[in-house]
Amino acid sequence: MEQATLKAQIMDEQAMDRAITRIAHEIIEHNEGAEGIALVGIQRRGVPIAERLADKIEDIEGVRPHIGKLDISFYRDDFKRHISPVIHATEILFSIDGVDVVLVDDVLYTGRTVRSGLDALMDLGRPKTVQLAVMVDRGHRELPIRADYVGKNVPSSHEEDVRVSITPLDEVDSVEIWGIEKTVGGEQ
Repeated sequence: MEQATLKAQIMDEQAMDRAITRIAHEIIEHNEGAEGIALVGIQRRGVPIAERLADKIEDIEGVRPHIGKLDISFYRDDFKRHISPVIHATEILFSIDGVDVVLVDDVLYTGRTVRSGLDALMDLGRPKTVQLAVMVDRGHRELPIRADYVGKNVPSSHEEDVRVSITPLDEVDSVEIWGIEKTVGGEQ
């Protein structure tokens, strides 16, 4: 059994908003504008981050990128281990063929979630490019995947959990580090 204790809050609402604003500017600069860009959030917390990025890009450029929601449940390499995975909707109501797609997620850790997202995305079409934006990169990659846009790099240990909270899914906007302690028979 595991018990979690809060170790530190590393980003509050203002810090997250600044990071999203910076990432939006970086996306615009890298793609030489906002035309032909689509933001696809990985369900769950990647979706509201993608929506906020789209809001910022629209404020800056006057062009709102397409926004999609991507469920990767059936693409996970541990899918068969989950007895009843939580399934969310994939909603991409536009063609991704020839589009610069920015895949958006909350935390980049081993790279397995992103790999699943790439597999799911490729089943939907053939984008011009796929770029990756994450709120937090915590390292510890198991696959050769890196983010193009990062809100904050957070070195962490395997005994820690980095949690992104974002409204409307959560009560607040924050990034926290939690210590994970394994307990045996209720004892620490």
